[in-house]
Amino acid sequence: MRVRRFGWEGPAETAATLRGWASELAPPVDVQEIFDEIVARGDEAVLEMTARFDAPGAAIESLRVDPGDALAALAVLEPELRDAMEVAVANIRAVAEAQIGDERTVELPAGQKVRLREVPVGAAGVYAPGGRAAYPSSVLMCAIPAQVAGVPRVAIASPPGPDGRVHPLVLAAAALCEVEEIYAMGGAQAIFALAYGTETVPPVDVIVGPGNAWVREAKRAVYGQVGIDSLAGPSELMLVAGHDTDPQWAALDLCAQAEHGPESPLVAVAVEERVLDAIAEATEAAAAERPSVSEAPLALVQVPDTEAAIALANAYAPEHLELLETDAALLADRAVTAGCVFVGRHGATAFGDYVAGSNHVLPTGGAGRYVGPLGPGAFRRRISNVEIDGAAAELAPHVNALATAEGFPVHGESAMIRR
Repeated sequence: MRVRRFGWEGPAETAATLRGWASELAPPVDVQEIFDEIVARGDEAVLEMTARFDAPGAAIESLRVDPGDALAALAVLEPELRDAMEVAVANIRAVAEAQIGDERTVELPAGQKVRLREVPVGAAGVYAPGGRAAYPSSVLMCAIPAQVAGVPRVAIASPPGPDGRVHPLVLAAAALCEVEEIYAMGGAQAIFALAYGTETVPPVDVIVGPGNAWVREAKRAVYGQVGIDSLAGPSELMLVAGHDTDPQWAALDLCAQAEHGPESPLVAVAVEERVLDAIAEATEAAAAERPSVSEAPLALVQVPDTEAAIALANAYAPEHLELLETDAALLADRAVTAGCVFVGRHGATAFGDYVAGSNHVLPTGGAGRYVGPLGPGAFRRRISNVEIDGAAAELAPHVNALATAEGFPVHGESAMIRR
């Protein structure tokens, strides 16, 4: 664990310093060459890159995974693991269903009506990461909101392992979600294939899901061709500790996020220096005993008071924010930029990563200032149905005046003829 202390410079200034420190860890990534190859050569290029980057040496003949392989993987899951996945499915679905809004009709003074309705996109692509481990939870977090949104076609892309096959846990999660369209491909090439299509992969309308820097930059490149959820970077956690925070609990929360990799920034905030000292000591000790914990950066920030801690959290906009303060419930609603807020001493981020029902696909890098967690809304678009009818006589002169002022006189004529 790479621990560094930061002095208090004010919320905005300290947040900027922390972000600058985290950005130094991110390597530069260029996906243009991959984009050119996928668009030019389709399946051939995707298969080549999958064999090169994801499964070196494996003989991969087809991108499409047989749906029977997913059902077979689900059938042999250990009962305890299947029960856990089914709990996660039920909770994620319940929270997603609560986010679907009703249609509304607005009647305006002149008599016209505007009906606001939402419709799902036609197809969604889900990226389920691989590499360090399999992430069946990401399949659940992405596929279920898409299905709740009413998307008729959901396609999953996940990098194959050394044997050239998608991990059985990813396949089992896909089967549990009843998704049959699965592709053995990963990285930037998978994103470009989903966005533009190949001989085997029909293009989608929206691409969601977490991934590494290559996946993030590919999503940035295809935005506009398709919709995306967000440009999610390395997982991050800010933890606000109170005077009675258990340092061992806090240490395990920080180490849990450090399992995501050495680029995952961790921030511990407290009013009392002794609290930060105890957390730092416990975290370094816990990390040293756990091989899965990477050398992630841990920033320690002492703040003047709790008000400053919340101000810093809002300026930093962390992906995950844990409030381990005694009065966490009173503070939670004042945290307005975090991707997800975990309230109270029992609110470990790990619950949200798996079974709490909230989504773990969250904004990172400060993007919580303008975007929220993945949900059904990412797969739906709003349409306005406008009924003018008898309001035309009253509204047309106003249209004519504005259109004439903007240099579009025929707009005015189009409205005035309906008086």
